[in-house]
Amino acid sequence: MQRRFVIEAVMAAVYGQLLVPGQPVEYIIPYSTVMELYEFQSGRVSVMPEEEDDAIVKSKIDELIRFLEEPLNKKKIERALSLPWRKSPAILVNDQVSFTIVNALDNAQYGDSFDPIETELMLTSIREQAPILTDQIEFVDRLVQSGAPVQVVDIDDFEYALEADIPFGI
Repeated sequence: MQRRFVIEAVMAAVYGQLLVPGQPVEYIIPYSTVMELYEFQSGRVSVMPEEEDDAIVKSKIDELIRFLEEPLNKKKIERALSLPWRKSPAILVNDQVSFTIVNALDNAQYGDSFDPIETELMLTSIREQAPILTDQIEFVDRLVQSGAPVQVVDIDDFEYALEADIPFGI
């Protein structure tokens, strides 16, 4: 059975273990987070605090951008951009992993406590009935405090989340 998670594109680049799971996984990625990759690539924004680590992660981001810009993958992504909340066809990364890009829209529903990307992650999670996978502790804390109707999994608990049969819901 394929597991589904909502995730930021940069997390797929930073955490290589996410691309070699023990079972099939679909990562649902809001398009705005794909666009963030270009900001990280440009060097204006640091991903990691240490310069050497930042260079390694940025090379992984470059690889992910090149992968997403391959003609077939780019065409699939462009199809998703034609309508709000439209999803791309599956973009196969390997035998176990696929990406689905979603043209998510921030509707400001959670705008006071969450930035636009966090809001898109939440709304995508709700629409797709899939937990959010993140390493952002502050985001997780705000999700819990807000009582938002989403599940969230810390990246450190990814293997457990794959094995556990946890239904979506609060």
